[in-house]
Amino acid sequence: MRSFQILCLITTFLFFNCKKKEVETIGARDFKQYITVLGIAQDAGFPQIDCEKACCMSFYEEKESKKMVSCLGLVDLEAKKKWLFDATPDMPEQIQILKTKHLDNNNVIDGVFLTHAHIGHYTGLMHFGFEALGGDDIPIYAMPRMKTFLETNGPWSQLVSFNNIKLNGLQKDSTVNISSSLKITPLQVPHRDEFSETVGYKVKGPHKSALFIPDIDKWHLWERDIIEEVKRVDYAFIDASFFRDGELKRDMSKIPHPFTTETTTLFQNESLETKRKIYFIHFNHTNPTLKDTHPLKDSIQNLGFNFAKEGAEFEL
Repeated sequence: MRSFQILCLITTFLFFNCKKKEVETIGARDFKQYITVLGIAQDAGFPQIDCEKACCMSFYEEKESKKMVSCLGLVDLEAKKKWLFDATPDMPEQIQILKTKHLDNNNVIDGVFLTHAHIGHYTGLMHFGFEALGGDDIPIYAMPRMKTFLETNGPWSQLVSFNNIKLNGLQKDSTVNISSSLKITPLQVPHRDEFSETVGYKVKGPHKSALFIPDIDKWHLWERDIIEEVKRVDYAFIDASFFRDGELKRDMSKIPHPFTTETTTLFQNESLETKRKIYFIHFNHTNPTLKDTHPLKDSIQNLGFNFAKEGAEFEL
């Protein structure tokens, strides 16, 4: 009789344990809406293909860790939803991190906000396709030119025609409510817009807000004042592709980005409170501040600025 009772208990345990979980939230947090950093490298990642410079050899010599391509995750534990900012080549791993370390709601992702049509920012969409996930109307948020580019150019157009993704149009400066607690506003910025326009995003939560601008040509070319925009938010994840001019053996005016040194100079007379809002992101493999530790990184941090780090979380 006792053996029978034990068998029943085991059977009941296995039955309930094998049922599909409705929603699993991972970890205990004091905040319910937040951003997590899922990648910090420029489009081509780190290490970069066929790079035998000291910067990338440090990875192969096991002195430096791999860095995934620039990406933010957005999580709302109350709404039980999660989103990505940009679909990078590292998206499979980044989505898995969101699932296992933040929120498993039985959705691969509840939406992806694209910034522009450069390789590190949208090519991860291929993983939603027929040859991979075979997604079902995964929401993709894109500006008008970006949306048209995906609709009219293969292989991306197949994602649309096979209903792997569902394109949702955005307009600059027009706010989208993605949950009762989160609002997203695209901010158009000047960049090399060969195939699409380029945007950054402002994310507003119930308590705090963030700015995400991984790519821009130069701050002075933007119609907005970056100093004022940083002051209006609690966190600013901004373009730090290159540390300074001369970093590459090529004409860097053809690939304009704000050098880290330019940004720190621009903010040098601002308060420590303002400087501390800045988190540099989107580092080229040649940028010494991409490394886990570096004297130049220390010097910038000593001025009050921060560097985005994979795994970091920011309350909204």
